[in-house]
Amino acid sequence: MIALFRKALAIIALALIAAPASADPGDIDAAARGVVRVVLIDRSGDEVVPVTHGSGFAVSPTQIVTNAHVIREALLDDTLRIGIVPSEGDAATFATPIAVSPRNDLALLEITDGSLRLEPLTLAGAGLGARGGDMGEVSAVGYPMNVDLAQGLEMSDIFRAQPPVKSRGFLSGERPSRQFDTILHTAPIARGNSGGPLLDGCGRVLGVNSFGADSDGSDAEFYFAVSLRELMPFLRENEIQPRVNSLPCRSIDELNAAERARFEQQRAEAQERIAARESALREARDAARLQAQIEVMERRDNAMAIAMVLLLVAIGAAYTAGQLRTSLADKPELRNRAMIAAGVAGAALIATVIVWVTRPGYSEIEERTAALLGEDDPAPTDAGDPGASIAGDGTLICTLDTDRSRVTGARTDDVEFDWAATGCVNERTQYGLMNGDWTRVLVPGDEAAVSISTYNPDTRTFRTDRYLLGRQEMDAAREARSAYDPPACGVTDAARTVAEQQSALIAQLPDRPNERLVYSCETKRADGGSGALAAEQ
Repeated sequence: MIALFRKALAIIALALIAAPASADPGDIDAAARGVVRVVLIDRSGDEVVPVTHGSGFAVSPTQIVTNAHVIREALLDDTLRIGIVPSEGDAATFATPIAVSPRNDLALLEITDGSLRLEPLTLAGAGLGARGGDMGEVSAVGYPMNVDLAQGLEMSDIFRAQPPVKSRGFLSGERPSRQFDTILHTAPIARGNSGGPLLDGCGRVLGVNSFGADSDGSDAEFYFAVSLRELMPFLRENEIQPRVNSLPCRSIDELNAAERARFEQQRAEAQERIAARESALREARDAARLQAQIEVMERRDNAMAIAMVLLLVAIGAAYTAGQLRTSLADKPELRNRAMIAAGVAGAALIATVIVWVTRPGYSEIEERTAALLGEDDPAPTDAGDPGASIAGDGTLICTLDTDRSRVTGARTDDVEFDWAATGCVNERTQYGLMNGDWTRVLVPGDEAAVSISTYNPDTRTFRTDRYLLGRQEMDAAREARSAYDPPACGVTDAARTVAEQQSALIAQLPDRPNERLVYSCETKRADGGSGALAAEQ
């Protein structure tokens, strides 16, 4: 039965792997936080006049990638400045080109003041930037001009922060174009999209949208993005170290389904182990009972045989004593012999009774069975059990389990922390306990992400669910976090209090996280290494 169950799980897993990853709207929205409108501004007159615009995306909090052709006019005309308008907020600012590569249509801009800091996008990694014709779903994000016109926006409106436009399509292959490597796709782009990112299903950058094929309105629409084979060297040449993630792109739904299948498999295996253990115990008990029965019956038969011999001795001695007494009249010297025979008869009779009474009874079969099974031994302690301290105190080193994780941009360093059975981490951070889960919510002040960390002492699994939020949602999360002060470790009912305090903040988060990092933890050895991240800041 378990073999069939495992086969079914394998089929499900293969189906999940084979299915193309669909874009998660939450991940595309999260990536869109770092997409900007790149505006060329004419300041030659008395008014600031926008001339044209394109798109770009952040590769660091202050550095932006776009197309070289988007800023070409500003490079030739010193009366034009490059403006950066973010997707949210009101901190529009200016940028300066620090590197331009017309050969592959790439440019790198740097924000000139500290009024604006952006959320950097994550690159999908060199391997995922060249996906050939796998028809994976992709999204183009940017600021197409035809959308602005359709909405009746004026040129001055482009100075106002607006969410970028997202369009979906599929990868269609790779083609070298105009002396550089490009990705062919079907996610619609238009004028103004140039310089915006082409994203995979996890919101990671596959390329930089550059131009479209001329279809004359009758042919199928295809579009081109500068591939990572061009972008990565360009960034390295300019000493930019972007976020790069080459892990498989799995959806949270797939992970949840896999976890349910994993749980069912573990439960089925546990039931199989219990059934096997019970069967082995029954067989062992039957064998022990048979052995006990043989031993007891053998001892019982031996005792009865001894009692019979003693009884015969008693009868013989009694008979001899009787004969000797009848001869006392004629032979008085036989008195001593008669008394000895009578004594032997009495002793043998007493021994017979004792042996008969003390012979093993049938009830001893069960007692002997229990002794053979060791059921009379004291219950074992946890002292020698290597898993006995799982729920107790200790310093843990936790390593990312990539098969159970969904990572779109977060760091994946090992995690080290001290865990106490009371839910205290690093002797200072109290985790909340609710419905059997130890959790702590982290709302940083310098990152637009909320994390829920969960630790399961029984399985030694540490998990972090990360929610990548927009500005308004992040402000609401920070406000909810400022409304309570978690108790310190050791305070009465601290775990319950933390759980209750966090509930309102957790309730306002999206239904699904953008990222899930699952770690397997082990007790740190005396000579062991250390992790680079703490479980709680």
